[in-house]
Amino acid sequence: MSAVPRPRRSPAPLTLAALFSKAARRLAHAKLSYGHGTLNAQDEAVCLVQHALGLRMGSGDAAALRRPVTDAAAKKALALIDLRIQRRVPAAYLTNEAWLQGLRFHVDERVIVPRSYIAELLGEQFAPWLAAPNRIKTALDLCTGSGCLAIIMAKMFPRARIDAVDLSVAALAVARRNVAQYRLGRRIRLVESDLFSALADRRYDLIISNPPYVTSSTMKRLPPEYRREPALALAGGADGFDLVDGILRRAAGHLSADGLLVVEIGHHRRRLEATYPRLPFLWPETSGGDDCVFVLSRADLLMPAALRRRPARRRAI
Repeated sequence: MSAVPRPRRSPAPLTLAALFSKAARRLAHAKLSYGHGTLNAQDEAVCLVQHALGLRMGSGDAAALRRPVTDAAAKKALALIDLRIQRRVPAAYLTNEAWLQGLRFHVDERVIVPRSYIAELLGEQFAPWLAAPNRIKTALDLCTGSGCLAIIMAKMFPRARIDAVDLSVAALAVARRNVAQYRLGRRIRLVESDLFSALADRRYDLIISNPPYVTSSTMKRLPPEYRREPALALAGGADGFDLVDGILRRAAGHLSADGLLVVEIGHHRRRLEATYPRLPFLWPETSGGDDCVFVLSRADLLMPAALRRRPARRRAI
C-alpha cells in the first residue's frame, strides 16, 4: 500500500527583518557607492524599503521587524532596490527626501544631497565661538543648495533674518519649496548671486558656507552616484579652493564687527593651512574629524597679509 503523501507546508511569510536583509544583500552584491545620507548597504536598504512601504520606524521597534510582509509589498520594495542598482543614483533622489538634524528636506537632481558637517555645529549654536547666540540678528548661507542649512540656522537662531544665496536658479527653486514647507518665507530671503555679488554692502553677524571644494582631478574619478549630482555644486577648481578663496577675500566686507565665518572644505585642512599660512584657522571637532570645517572672525580676516597665498610649487621640468 502506497504511503499517503503529506501535505506541503506553506512557506513562512517574509518578515520585515528578512526583507531588509534580502534588500541589503542585493545592494552589497552590486558594489554601489554611498555617502548621501547612508554609509553602507544595510542602512540604505532600511531607508529604501521603509520608503517603499510608507513606514517610519523607530530604532527600537523590534516588534515591527517580526511582522509579515505581503508579496505585493515585498515586490514593490525590491523594485525600488533594483532601480537604485540599475540607475546608480543616490537613494535620496529616489525617495525625494533627505534628513539633516532631524529635519526632512525635499531633494531632487537639481541640488546635491544634504550632508554638511556644519549642520552638527549649528545644532550646538557654534559654541563656544558664539558667546551670545541670541545676538545673531542677520545671517548668510552661501551656496545654499536645497536651503537646508539656512532652515536649520533659522531654527537655531530664532531672532535672525537670513539670506540664502546660490548661483543656480534650479537649486533656489528647491530651496523655495523647503522654506515654504517650514513656513520661514518671512525670515529667509532667497537670492540668486555669485557668492556676494548681489548682496551690495549687506553685513551679517554670521556667515556659513558649504561651497564646492572637489578638485578637478577628483571630479574625474567620482563614482556614478556623485556624478548624478550637479557638477556646479561640487567642482572647486584645480585645487578645490576657487570659491573658498573668493569667500575668504570678500567675507570681511560683509561681516559685522564681531561677525563669524564658518566654512566647510572637506578633509583639506593641511592644504588650506599651507595655502594661507597666516590665517589663524580654528577647526571644530565634527563627526568627520577636526579637518572639515573652519571658523574665522572678521578680525582674523583683516590681519595684515592674512590672505596672502603661499605660491604653488612649480614642478621640475
